[in-house]
Amino acid sequence: MITYHEALHKVLEEARVQSTTELLLPELLGYTLAEPVIAHFDLPSFDNSAVDGYGVHVQDIIKATPESSVQLKLDGEVRAGKVQDLEQYRLAPQTAIKILTGATVPPSVEAVVMREFCEERDGDVFITQAVTAGENIRRRGGEVHAGTTILNTGTKIDPAVLALIATVGSDRAVVYRKPKVAIVVTGNELVPPGGNLQAGQIFDSNSFALEAALGCLGIDQCKIFRAQDTLAETSKAFKDALAFADVIISSGGVSVGDHDYVKPALEGLNVKTVFWRIAIKPGKPVYFGTHETTDGARKLVFGLPGNPVSVLITYHQFVKPALRKMMGEREVRAPLFYAKLKSAIHKKAGRLDFMRGKLEARPAGDLYVTAVKGQDSHMLTGLAAADCLLHFAADDEDMQADATIPFQFLDWFN
Repeated sequence: MITYHEALHKVLEEARVQSTTELLLPELLGYTLAEPVIAHFDLPSFDNSAVDGYGVHVQDIIKATPESSVQLKLDGEVRAGKVQDLEQYRLAPQTAIKILTGATVPPSVEAVVMREFCEERDGDVFITQAVTAGENIRRRGGEVHAGTTILNTGTKIDPAVLALIATVGSDRAVVYRKPKVAIVVTGNELVPPGGNLQAGQIFDSNSFALEAALGCLGIDQCKIFRAQDTLAETSKAFKDALAFADVIISSGGVSVGDHDYVKPALEGLNVKTVFWRIAIKPGKPVYFGTHETTDGARKLVFGLPGNPVSVLITYHQFVKPALRKMMGEREVRAPLFYAKLKSAIHKKAGRLDFMRGKLEARPAGDLYVTAVKGQDSHMLTGLAAADCLLHFAADDEDMQADATIPFQFLDWFN
């Protein structure tokens, strides 16, 4: 067996970034930039007001207070988007000009007073607060200068990133493609939800869980292949999956039972084994291999265990990082944080245990974590209640309350 870190390293070493494509703004969410985005003009592109208010000369209202307002003559209004020759405008002493949020600020205006501190009466404005030079004015180039790279290759496109792309006038971007994924589900005992169970049968949750997990990453090109526990059916399912997908994920049939046919089926299809079995719990009998096509493309094959918790945990720890790398993301290893145990935990030495946990922030600022009930690999109740995975070290057997333990967030989307 190899360690968790060795296995993850081998997986990421084999994962290759996908080819690129150009997509329009409405299609970009969830993709990763394959080229940098450059601002071709200053941001903001002109001096504009950050508030609704009144443009003034600073010296004119230096003595303005709530108890003693300063009276200025009102000299017009500037609205956002209104085209005017404001470069030639000159604000006369003892006058003010109304300026709305986002509107151009004329060069002769030194500051903008918020409307809340002003009152209009009979063509004049009464101001009750002094301001400093430049106050409430967004200066041209104050955020970004023309020619600046504002988004680097490898940036994942979320709503804020998408908005920034639109702000610099781009209606499209070059991104990495998302991989096609096949799910191969094996097992004579599996029945689709909604059906009737016979003795010894269980409802299939793994195909739905894996498809949902892929959906959390925005992967929508997914196809499910099912096989009974025979070598012929298992081989056919994998052959069809390899023809369709860039990544193949199977559940079940990967251990050492008499009817576990995943490994021999893959060997017969010229899938090269990278590793089999990892010193982790849950998920010891994980298989990982690669398949080289005649055109040089490399396909990744993950054989995950059949127990539903093992499937999701090993997907989260190995498959998801590989998919994120293939989609062009740079940082794909989950960061570790630290919390104190609310109560003692125990296990046998020998394997790194991804114990499911629930975080709790104390009023004093301390972060505590509790191992949830239902830690066995078939107990989805425990996984559904968890928001993190505790990294209970392989050599440890006991950890007492208040001991510090590393954990990672259980995040299906990132």
